[in-house]
Amino acid sequence: MSEVMEKLNRKNRGLEKLNPIKVVQFGEGNFLRAFVDYAFQRLNNEVDFNAGIAMVQPLAGGMVNMINDQDGLYTLFMNGIKKGEKIQDIQLITNVVKGINPYTEFADYLALAKEEELQFIVSNTTEAGIEFLESDTPDMQPPASFPAKLTVLLHERFKHFNGDASKGLTIIPCELIDYNSETLKKIILQYCDLWKLEDAFKTWVSNACTYHSTLVDRIVPGYPRAEIEDYNSKLDYQDNLIVAAEPFFLWAIEGGEDLKQKLPFHKTDLNVKIVDDIRPFKMIKVRILNGAHTAMVPISLLHGNKLVMETVNGDFTGPFVNNVISEISETLAMDKNEITAYAEEVMDRFKNPFIKHALADIALNSISKFKVRVLPSLLGYYNAKAKLPINLTFSLACLIQFYKGTWNNEALPVKDSPEIVEAFKNAWQLGTVDSVVSSILANNEFWGEDLTKVDGLSQALVLALNEIDANGVEQGFINFSQKN
Repeated sequence: MSEVMEKLNRKNRGLEKLNPIKVVQFGEGNFLRAFVDYAFQRLNNEVDFNAGIAMVQPLAGGMVNMINDQDGLYTLFMNGIKKGEKIQDIQLITNVVKGINPYTEFADYLALAKEEELQFIVSNTTEAGIEFLESDTPDMQPPASFPAKLTVLLHERFKHFNGDASKGLTIIPCELIDYNSETLKKIILQYCDLWKLEDAFKTWVSNACTYHSTLVDRIVPGYPRAEIEDYNSKLDYQDNLIVAAEPFFLWAIEGGEDLKQKLPFHKTDLNVKIVDDIRPFKMIKVRILNGAHTAMVPISLLHGNKLVMETVNGDFTGPFVNNVISEISETLAMDKNEITAYAEEVMDRFKNPFIKHALADIALNSISKFKVRVLPSLLGYYNAKAKLPINLTFSLACLIQFYKGTWNNEALPVKDSPEIVEAFKNAWQLGTVDSVVSSILANNEFWGEDLTKVDGLSQALVLALNEIDANGVEQGFINFSQKN
């Protein structure tokens, strides 16, 4: 291998022939690249699916320039343990045709609607992404929200193909919210009404397009910054978009025989399940895997950890995460053996020595994540047992402390919307811990309800925050546990 490696691009790799665009993907981040794009690559490789993907950058700041700089190519490393042996599978992903930033290339974005072979819309814009913004208008280039952007694209397709029902699209959102496709469809129809779009388009959106809720499951740490030299040593080209993931893969999609024919994953051995009802898959995964992820982030960062693996192997944080999972498990009305087996598998996945999953990366949009992934378990436990779960409650206290933005005179990796960051800043300026807790818990925008009405929760959080402030996270938790 030469010291100065070739830059990764299609010409250098002999991959200049492009697949037709069959998929428009909203989101260009690590997860979609290691999950959805990998899945379509498997279809291309194994059943000659011949699908090209156009990535759309959902926010003004993003990665499409980097993606286009490599002609859509990047390397996926799948690292894990199998029968006690470390395994590493390396794949060059080649099906991304282009990346588009609609904020600077709006005409190119609209042109996607006219692609003859376009069949699928996939997305992962985080839990905060599927939202209705009344301020969005059809003449914005582009509208701010993902559903409004999609409505504009669908309307352009409807007009271009004169309402041809055969040009309707299969819409598969991957955001981790309940009924993600139903919610997305409802918001699209809201925009149809708000923007006074024609009834024929509403009919086309409702009947020609199909909507499929999903459950996605794969841990994707993303760019392996700390070990990048080792990763680069395994390649004979320069790749600035390497993404690391675990081998585990589950994609459950609601649909019937029609969808199975459109997406013939049954002809591969990839774990894609097209089923009538994804709720059982979703409940256990979102509550245990995602819930444990979200619950561990604030306490572990405050404790001084940087990685998930450090957290679950830690003398203090490891048992804390186990106890969080136990509290969550007690709220699930499912087969207890299945729950126990899945929980054990999740802890093994968290301990994967290849996966350097940075807690700071998981911290993105932690408030909306906590609302969806953790709060239902906390409230479910309280409603079932008439007492608060100690570990989940302490995790919420750590979340409030985390959003203060600093700890021990060091900045914390708080990454959320400006409105949420500002609300916490204002709350922490109220002066007393009681006032902070009351302000945060009463914020319906955060939780979808007024949590000050949960008996004992405010007092427990005040106690926990006072203990954290006086004694640090570990001793604070011990003291908090003893007083509850």
